[in-house]
Amino acid sequence: MPALSSSVGSGAAGAAVFSGSDSRRYRYFDPKGKRATHYEDMTVDVQPDPERYLIQDWIISFPNGDGAYIKGATHAKSSNWHAFRAPDQEWERTHYQRQSKIETMVQQVIANARKAQAPKAFDRAWLKVLQNHLGAWKHAEFGLGTSLMQAQRYGYTQMINNATLTNSSYKLRLAQDITLYLAEIGMDIEGWDDEAGKRAWLEDPIWQGTRQAVETIMGSSDYVEQYLAINLVFEPLVGELFRSGFLMQSAAANNDFVTPAVISAAEADYERNLANAIDFAFMLVSDPEHGEANSALISGWVKAHGALADAASANLRPIWSQPHSKPLSYDDARATSVERLDKILGELGLGR
Repeated sequence: MPALSSSVGSGAAGAAVFSGSDSRRYRYFDPKGKRATHYEDMTVDVQPDPERYLIQDWIISFPNGDGAYIKGATHAKSSNWHAFRAPDQEWERTHYQRQSKIETMVQQVIANARKAQAPKAFDRAWLKVLQNHLGAWKHAEFGLGTSLMQAQRYGYTQMINNATLTNSSYKLRLAQDITLYLAEIGMDIEGWDDEAGKRAWLEDPIWQGTRQAVETIMGSSDYVEQYLAINLVFEPLVGELFRSGFLMQSAAANNDFVTPAVISAAEADYERNLANAIDFAFMLVSDPEHGEANSALISGWVKAHGALADAASANLRPIWSQPHSKPLSYDDARATSVERLDKILGELGLGR
């Protein structure tokens, strides 16, 4: 990205020469493609950066002298943080529109299912699975969403912050959807226990590995580590394993055609989040100045969080034996998740 052409002592219009300064379109950045997209127009340089166009340095600084955003908030380094443009091109308006459509769909599915008394036809063993284990999973989604909400504060550019915050929003929406879904169908099931999921999350050995993996991510002080650990490691090894490898596979076989509709939006969410994360990670590992160091750093994160995710997924194995109908074995689901991780790391030239 071109810097100011020379040291400028005036903030007056025309005092500096930069990309687009001679254009009546008032564009201050180089678009990623031939033409700037609406996403770029609404996102790039919305967050000011004194290294680009702020003559007066950061408008707000902390008592120790740090500006509002610092590059030291992560151990990763980039020769140009502004080069990242999220592939999903999500910004405020499109994000709210998409979330609204998903919520409308989920609420209609739940309302129609209850009207047709569908939950009463669910296999009894499957109802226990939903009560205990889907009820536990919502806490994992909430923890990851909270972690990403914290991480987005420290992203050095608006494009990084947008990708991280929309990721957080998807997670928190799913946690809410699961909570509302279980509460709604619970009203139609005699003996339903709304607190069973929370107890399972806090006490059941099946979930303690997942708790440790999620809480370790939440405890990281490096926002890039949080973002990549979730999307490159935890999601394929634990998130997709449970959502796609268990819930989406087993529900219909146990007379449940409702849960997959509620959960399916999360799988689409992850495809978007994964594309963003891979693009972001690729920018770091291919950086002309810092690529080698970034590759070593991210490999260390993959190894550390991968070990926790492996243990978490192993602890989830007993869930696959609990429904009466078992269309997919744990071993097959686990093999798919490992293959998914290997493909993700392969795209980045990283190993486990």
